[in-house]
Amino acid sequence: MEKTVAEGIDPEGTIIDVVRGGFTVDINGVFAFMPSSQVDHKPIRDAKSLIGLKDKFRVLKMDALRTNAIVSRRAIQSDTIAAAQKEAMKNISLGAVVEGTVKNITDYGVFVDLGGIDGLLHVTDLSWKRVNHPRELVHVGEKITVKVIQFDPESHRISLGMKQLEEDPWETASRAFNVGDTVSGKVSSLTDYGAFIDLGNNIEGLVHMSELSWTNKNIHPSKVLQNGQDIDVVVLGIDQDKRRISLGYKQLQPNPWKQFAENHNVGDVVTGPIKNTTEFGLFVALTPELDGMVHISDLSWNKLDEEELKKFVRGQEVTAKILDINPEKERVTLGIKQLTESAENNAVSLKKGAVVCGTVSEITPDELVLTLAGDVRGVIRRTDLSREKSEQDTSKFNVGDSVEASVVSIEDNTVKLSVRALQVTLEKQAVKEFSNEADSGSVLGDILGAAIENSKK
Repeated sequence: MEKTVAEGIDPEGTIIDVVRGGFTVDINGVFAFMPSSQVDHKPIRDAKSLIGLKDKFRVLKMDALRTNAIVSRRAIQSDTIAAAQKEAMKNISLGAVVEGTVKNITDYGVFVDLGGIDGLLHVTDLSWKRVNHPRELVHVGEKITVKVIQFDPESHRISLGMKQLEEDPWETASRAFNVGDTVSGKVSSLTDYGAFIDLGNNIEGLVHMSELSWTNKNIHPSKVLQNGQDIDVVVLGIDQDKRRISLGYKQLQPNPWKQFAENHNVGDVVTGPIKNTTEFGLFVALTPELDGMVHISDLSWNKLDEEELKKFVRGQEVTAKILDINPEKERVTLGIKQLTESAENNAVSLKKGAVVCGTVSEITPDELVLTLAGDVRGVIRRTDLSREKSEQDTSKFNVGDSVEASVVSIEDNTVKLSVRALQVTLEKQAVKEFSNEADSGSVLGDILGAAIENSKK
């Protein structure tokens, strides 16, 4: 063995046993030790399976006096691999089309053996179509033809592509499809957010879940379509740069919103069960497919919105008036209070400046809410409670108190009132009365003093 080592020859030997940390190798009667790390360039799962293996070994260290040596099988493999890589690199260049064998498959791509050197075929470069997993197109051991799309000679990093061997179908997609066209395709994949449709020629479009049904925006695609199903769809949009085609399925189905608009008019009265209640209103079933919404502000003219909402429960039959029909926004607006005369109509006789008396029904730091005759709602702002700032305090009132005030305006079915305006009016009247009765010796201060005193009374 010394002679072969001196001549640079790798001697042949046989693995005869598995020992702690490695293997015992018989090389022409000399027992050598081979560490586990030097047995192979790949991990060995069953060490005992190598017993009896004959191969060449490289002597890493030898002690002639003690007749022992350390050998490596991996070192020879590395030389073989390096030689194969060097030979394979002769055929590798940017843009070259080469043949390889699928060596390993991962979620993100395929490792391809190009004859001693590996290249990575990323999942996005397998096909122009969307690929969920590389196993859909290739399997381990399969021979495939690929194109070198990136190459680094120093690091031996090679990126490969299969789709680059074919013409990019998106180059002609803008000419093949137009917005508004009805096209045929096959459902190729269903996801939580939509359905991918194979339109042929390696082009796929997406029907978003919101474009599957007119009345259910969050329906799962599997409730409407099935994999492999042949369907017709409408092209809604084409994004050449992002390689996306947006498709619609519901557009080829009857539009219930338009049908409702054709058969109903604003002002019609409808009846239906409450499908759902929310903090902002009610949803009332108009047809088996459509719901109309009653906003909380359209429940009552005079009652507090939150209190009125509590009177309605799911399943309760209600009658409402159609306030608006908008097929484009897929919305029907309803009103319940519009079935009765509005507060504004009830308050026709309440002209600006009229003096009314109401009962305090609600108190907030900023205003008093009064109930006037005919259940008309009145409001007095804090600053309108008095001319004196010290009296502009809503906490001095209690629910049930009677308050007299002047009508300022009627807005949004609510009568705006003011005690302050009433005080000013009374003072003006008092000044006029006292000035008529005063003799020529009276002074303005006396008149105003008496008027103010009378106003306070």
